[in-house]
Amino acid sequence: MARWEPGARERLVVAAVDLFTEQGYDATTVAQIAERAGVTKSTFFRHFPDKRELLVAGQETLSRLLAEGIAEAPAGASPLEAVAAGLDRASGAIGPMSRQIAPRLKAAVAASAELQERDALKSVSLAAAMTAALVARGVPEAVAALAGELGVLAFKRGYAAWSESERGEQFGPYAVAALQELRAASASLS
Repeated sequence: MARWEPGARERLVVAAVDLFTEQGYDATTVAQIAERAGVTKSTFFRHFPDKRELLVAGQETLSRLLAEGIAEAPAGASPLEAVAAGLDRASGAIGPMSRQIAPRLKAAVAASAELQERDALKSVSLAAAMTAALVARGVPEAVAALAGELGVLAFKRGYAAWSESERGEQFGPYAVAALQELRAASASLS
């Protein structure tokens, strides 16, 4: 096993998702993930504290990019326009590997209560990052929280549509389109 071979983090994520899909989350060990990825267990633990954290690989980066995009939105942008700017900024972190593993990841999460819990915590964290960025722009707390939650829902809906698409487009337009759809749908709630 190559100790410092590049791409170990990505290979660990792909290996874990494949194993979770093949044999279930509970039956998969860190040793199996490391072996499938072609690294040592110690390399695994340099990248992740445990196997559950593989699901949220890159979450800190995603939260940061969402917040930066919101912060850098034009001064007159509405809260949802700022969220759209955040989604667009974060789309750069969603690449071909994400599209490749999306169906298997979805199946693995659906089959494991523990992964469903971790996925829910990821959503809460992303909503909190967007809410905080909106509040920092001067958006009232309740409006910021609602816009942050809509941002998470748009991210999830856009990700699902993007991962199922046959076209090789970027993720960003899918997330922004989902946000526009949700905005229109919310108008019918009155």
